[in-house]
Amino acid sequence: MSLSKDDVSSATSASRSASFAGRMTGPDSVLPERECDPPFFGVRFWRLGVLDSAAVVLFWRATGNLWFDWAIKMWFDWAIKIQHRLMSSDGSGYYIGPSPAPPGSTGSSFRRRHMSKLIVVVEHARDWESYFPSDNLVTAEQYLAEGPGDAGKAEVINLCRSYRYLGLGYYCSLLAEARGHRVLPTVRTINDLSRKSIYGLDVESLDASLQKGLAGVDADTSTFELYVYFGYTRVFAMAELARQLFDLFPCPILKVAFRKTAHWEVESIRTIGINGLSESQEDEFAEALNAFSRKVWRKPRSKKKYRYDLAVLHDPEEDFPPSTKASLKRFVKAGRKLGIDVDLITKEDFNRIAEYDGLFIRETTALNHHTYRFAKRAEREGMVVIDDPSSILRCTNKVYLFERLTAHRIPVPRTRVLYRDHPEQLEKVAREFGFPIVLKVPDGSFSRGVMKAADVDELRAAAETLFKQSVLILAQEFFYTEYDWRIGVLNKKPLFVCQYHMAAGHWQIYNHDSRKDSYGDSTTLAVEDAPKQVVDVAVRAANLIGDGLYGVDLKQRGNEVVVIEVNDNPNIDDEVEDAVLGKELYLEIMREFLRRMVQRRG
Repeated sequence: MSLSKDDVSSATSASRSASFAGRMTGPDSVLPERECDPPFFGVRFWRLGVLDSAAVVLFWRATGNLWFDWAIKMWFDWAIKIQHRLMSSDGSGYYIGPSPAPPGSTGSSFRRRHMSKLIVVVEHARDWESYFPSDNLVTAEQYLAEGPGDAGKAEVINLCRSYRYLGLGYYCSLLAEARGHRVLPTVRTINDLSRKSIYGLDVESLDASLQKGLAGVDADTSTFELYVYFGYTRVFAMAELARQLFDLFPCPILKVAFRKTAHWEVESIRTIGINGLSESQEDEFAEALNAFSRKVWRKPRSKKKYRYDLAVLHDPEEDFPPSTKASLKRFVKAGRKLGIDVDLITKEDFNRIAEYDGLFIRETTALNHHTYRFAKRAEREGMVVIDDPSSILRCTNKVYLFERLTAHRIPVPRTRVLYRDHPEQLEKVAREFGFPIVLKVPDGSFSRGVMKAADVDELRAAAETLFKQSVLILAQEFFYTEYDWRIGVLNKKPLFVCQYHMAAGHWQIYNHDSRKDSYGDSTTLAVEDAPKQVVDVAVRAANLIGDGLYGVDLKQRGNEVVVIEVNDNPNIDDEVEDAVLGKELYLEIMREFLRRMVQRRG
């Protein structure tokens, strides 16, 4: 069934959700929880409670049950008193807590709001009339007038009408960054969206999602507009595209215009203020803001205070995770011992990234994967991140690594890059290397995408299989050893040394052909006990990538040492990589995070 422009518009203008009867109410709303007697269950509950009570009274009077009528009347009177306590002075019933300070006011009341976890900035107080008043709401003039002072930790959502250069919205984001607040949007995002010549290159990466999302639009339609609120949209077909747009340009509200020529393309991306939303769009914005800021109102996990917060991205369902559950627990303990609150997150927590000071990726990375998007988002937020996006980009492609290592005279096995359109190269490589020959796809991991050919026929068959995945593959001489060296390198210094032995009866560490994936044993050594040549070559190779955490795989045959690859996401497992250092290994990595977070905060 095709999707017309009117259908999509209708979807975006759907009736209010039942959970948003009076925007953003309920226990998970963006309103702060307050202590009251009885407990707060949302304004909508109390308003309906009064009406329901009246209906029940009338019913029981009609049936003559006077004894129950008396009990219901008592409930009715009590509910009225509670409602009066909760309602605002104007009787609207849309406000919980004390009346907000009038626009333009400053002083201690604003300072208390300023020190809260969330600050919502609007250009004019009337821009928020459709929503609940909140102690977290301030005007742009209030926020700018507060001055640097004791900035503290805060999340700032800048909802000014415009972010034009040197305007109020621009300065709110600029000073938020100067005060050490995490702000949405950042000045970088504002500048990126200022001209299409700047953001045009970024949106080219969205082409596949764009064509898929707009595939259902009527063929006669040549233009289309999409509103994106914190990466959300009610248009289901556009959900993935909306999320990716928010990944690229983290901004509260984006208005994206599309135009169809030969195919759909982004015509413009604009930021708009909440004052320009229709009533149905206000509801959609409220839902998105509620989902985006929900964790702000969670109760603290513990009474202990930590100086920094670190998110550890992992996948509980991954077959070969970089860290086991036991080692993840050791990271948590090590971090908290140093004053870092370590929180395990998954890919579902993308929109929570800005709440943390750092991101540690403990999931197998890839460029076309959420791990890379997490790293990019964390870097954009100014967080400490390992693996950083540049390291992922450089390490996950073996063609890049081969070029990088050989350009700096790092020894590698004899290697040739093969092109799908030049099959004649196979015979040339066979004559040059002899058999067996190893073929690799550029972005394989854990021994996947690697095949060994014993003769020309196997070489052609293996090449045909791998060329289906990539236009370029690598041919490499077979360099057999009983084990591979793995040197862990952190901040350009060796951290641990392991020997990974080949799987039983197999030529690789991992044997994916067995009925049950198997891998070889391992031996861990102290850095000083490993061959100096192996460690030195590994550190040189890692330093060409960056100053993060890397695992360099090498082979040694006599005095010959060659680098096989550099991993941006090396295994840190209990009883393997930590067999020598024990808890100190996890502490050392957490100390590096702490050092960088202290340095970043300045």
